[in-house]
Amino acid sequence: MSARACSSLSSPAHRIALATLILTIAGCASRDSVATTQPSRYEAARKRMVDLIASRGVKDGATLRAMRAVRRHEFVPAELESLAYEDHPLPIGFEQTISQPYIVAYMTEALRPKPGMKVLEVGTGSGYQAAVLAEAGCDVYTIEISKELASSASERLGRLGYGRVRTRAGDGYKGWTEAAPFDAIIVTAAADRIPPPLIEQLKPGGRMVIPEGESDEVQKLILIEKDRNGKVKSTELLPVRFVPLLRE
Repeated sequence: MSARACSSLSSPAHRIALATLILTIAGCASRDSVATTQPSRYEAARKRMVDLIASRGVKDGATLRAMRAVRRHEFVPAELESLAYEDHPLPIGFEQTISQPYIVAYMTEALRPKPGMKVLEVGTGSGYQAAVLAEAGCDVYTIEISKELASSASERLGRLGYGRVRTRAGDGYKGWTEAAPFDAIIVTAAADRIPPPLIEQLKPGGRMVIPEGESDEVQKLILIEKDRNGKVKSTELLPVRFVPLLRE
């Protein structure tokens, strides 16, 4: 990945190539054998991962503490555990990925997380980003279009102690009307344009981070800010590559 890294590969061919390479590197290690023989390695690897993230410019204390706390190896497929703390995305099935740790931290920091903030996440995936936000003290509402991923993420988050994260299967483009408005919104898939329902569900004074662009090209990570009067301003942050935002 480049220094301005892509959090997810957009084309099926790229995703398949990445998955094949990763599986070759990872070999056939099982979740049980790795977890029982290398627990201290994970702790040290997680610290190295966060140190790298900090060296690349992420400075928010709440974000870095959350990244240190969440056990990323719990959110990746068993055969990829040994790669969980490398700074790149990993496939999680259903043509989706868990985002690159640096991008997770960068996007989290951009939201300025604080305890008690109500945050909407669009694109639950395996639940890793939701867990990071929860560790930062946020009340998280997360939507995943894949019923299988939504179900497995809900089980995983509950098992790991993130029972207060609310999950739902559905079309994230529409947001979560009953729970709106939100202090912050984070979208972990690329939209061809900013979804109007998400802007509507963002509180005055709120912030939204979302990748925008076509799936077959490098996209732009956009920060949306809504001022106290409801006026919206957008700022381009950096180039990224995410899987596309799917619709029902």
